[in-house]
Amino acid sequence: MFSRASEELSTAYNALQGQVGQLTERLSVLMGALPAGVLVVDHQGRVVQANLAAERLFGAGLAGRAWAELAAVLQGTETPGEFALAAAAGEDGGRARRVAVSESALEAGDERILLVHDITDTHRMRLTAERNERLAAMGEMVAGLAHQLRTPLAAALLYTGNLRQPELDPLQRISVVERALERLRYLERLIRDMLLFARGDSAGRQRFRVCELVAELAHTLEPLARARQVAFRSVCTCDALELVGDRKALGGALTNLLENAIQACEAGGSVACEVAPLAAADSGIGLAALRFAVRDSGRGIAPDLQERLFEPFFTTRAEGTGLGLAIARGVARAHGGDIALRSAPGEGAEFTLTLPLPAASAPVAGALNGNHSP
Repeated sequence: MFSRASEELSTAYNALQGQVGQLTERLSVLMGALPAGVLVVDHQGRVVQANLAAERLFGAGLAGRAWAELAAVLQGTETPGEFALAAAAGEDGGRARRVAVSESALEAGDERILLVHDITDTHRMRLTAERNERLAAMGEMVAGLAHQLRTPLAAALLYTGNLRQPELDPLQRISVVERALERLRYLERLIRDMLLFARGDSAGRQRFRVCELVAELAHTLEPLARARQVAFRSVCTCDALELVGDRKALGGALTNLLENAIQACEAGGSVACEVAPLAAADSGIGLAALRFAVRDSGRGIAPDLQERLFEPFFTTRAEGTGLGLAIARGVARAHGGDIALRSAPGEGAEFTLTLPLPAASAPVAGALNGNHSP
């Protein structure tokens, strides 16, 4: 009986060894076939295992190297979780690759698995799609463009033509000149807004403190609110939190929202600008983010108008170009965020601009910095 049991155990052991060998072989084939880079990192932050895709991105001989050393070549981008990786000489024309990095801990042991996805082509297609969307919107704007330009231009020509009349006294002549200049300034503003909308991208990226930007906006908008007898309040609970992006473009988008809110209020109304960080579960975009909420006590916006407010050239103001909100949404989306509107007639309106926090605040930051503590 002992010999029979021993023989059965030996047979079972050999069968298990065969299964382990098959699983190991399948795992090796699977690791080699995966298009994404896979790196297994131990509790000391050193690479234990890496597949061919990872070696194509970071170079050969990754086993035993510190992950912090490899992560040092990754440069943060405007999109959280995405990084720029310099291409090897002669590869892809020497252009940088764009990768997305994510990590997950193994249930057994202190090791972690890092997945590095090469999203260069996806990123290029996304940029192309965004540009094509803007060009399509510009095409739709052409029909209304002639009317938008013709009316102020005709008025400027009419006022300028009146200057030929010799019977005009100096005061009348000055009045005509002022009206003509007013129409020409409107044309200049319209063309400037069109160029901003068509460009759609950001001129530069820099790191700046959110509370400082909010303080500057309050300093700029408070005199306008005071002149219209509107109470203005700004609250920023971001402390020393920073954003990475085009500060000038973001400031312009927020200024547009605040100016619209102030102009929507009657004398005695109120406008509030509240800025606060949001957890990923509450942001609505799946990432830790910042929320800029602009509320007013105005008349509110009818549901049928809410759907058209972000359309180019649509405006409810006589002196508006109809591009302000379209540009603001474009700036928000260029930074990975968006603008939402909530309003009801008679209850005011709330515009919410949500922007993702920089890549340094993403969950993978610990792994990128070589911190692998559970």
